[in-house]
Amino acid sequence: MPVTRGFTGRRRPVSREGRLPPGQHDVGDGWPVLTAEAEPHLRDDQVSLTVGGLVTSTTTWSLADLQALPHSTYAGDIHCVTSWSKLGTRFTGVSLDLLLEAAGPLERAAYVVAESVTGYTTNLPLEHVTGGRAWVVWDHEGRPLPPEHGGPLRLLVPHLYFWKSAKWVSRIELTEVDRPGFWERYGYHDLGDPWTEQRYVGDA
Repeated sequence: MPVTRGFTGRRRPVSREGRLPPGQHDVGDGWPVLTAEAEPHLRDDQVSLTVGGLVTSTTTWSLADLQALPHSTYAGDIHCVTSWSKLGTRFTGVSLDLLLEAAGPLERAAYVVAESVTGYTTNLPLEHVTGGRAWVVWDHEGRPLPPEHGGPLRLLVPHLYFWKSAKWVSRIELTEVDRPGFWERYGYHDLGDPWTEQRYVGDA
């Protein structure tokens, strides 16, 4: 099983040195529950993910289909725009690279819009969800991802602020032009890099 960023097999104490972006604090063992919409309660057999838009073949996977693909694990840190960071955490799912390869992005595809079953959306440049930088995950710390944290299925883009990691993700739409998502339309930064504090429109 491929593992990225810092997995060593056994949990070790996490050093904060060099791990916290500006303006962030270590939340420790906790994980705040923040959401812009009502939490859906989905059975596993109600969950699916579609990759569509500017692709050769719109492709849909059930949760069981996704879990039958080669798994990939992210072991590292996550950062929320509200200033908390969770260090040394672990998610398992499937690399978005694998799903995009199956759908076949067209040459003019440059962005993606991730959409949740709730209607929530967030936009990302295609280059920020490829090359081993994004996953669709269903497992956190060896247990099914709970609904309050986006389970059964959420997008994980850990190098950006966590609002970009859409909960309850159901569709990845490839587009030629950038289409702002839910929080982006309310003034959040278009990209959301925590290391340069891209929280709001106009931030560097």
